[in-house]
Amino acid sequence: MSERDELATNLKEVFGKANYPVKSVMDLMPVLPQGPMTTFTGGDKSFTAMDLSTKLGGGNFPYDDVDALIEDILNGLETSGLL
Repeated sequence: MSERDELATNLKEVFGKANYPVKSVMDLMPVLPQGPMTTFTGGDKSFTAMDLSTKLGGGNFPYDDVDALIEDILNGLETSGLL
């Protein structure tokens, strides 16, 4: 499994529990088991929820489903050279 695929799976396990559509990052907070320090990994890459929010600038809310959210996160990480 690629680093991107592993990270996508890890993100989906957590963010898939949110009630969609989500209108802001605050709508995702209740599903984070360790709050903003919840860690997502893929290969040798690791990001906390706080890292993702800080590095990706808050996202393009609203998101209608988990797949759109995850795709935006992964594309943002790739564009930033972090993945």
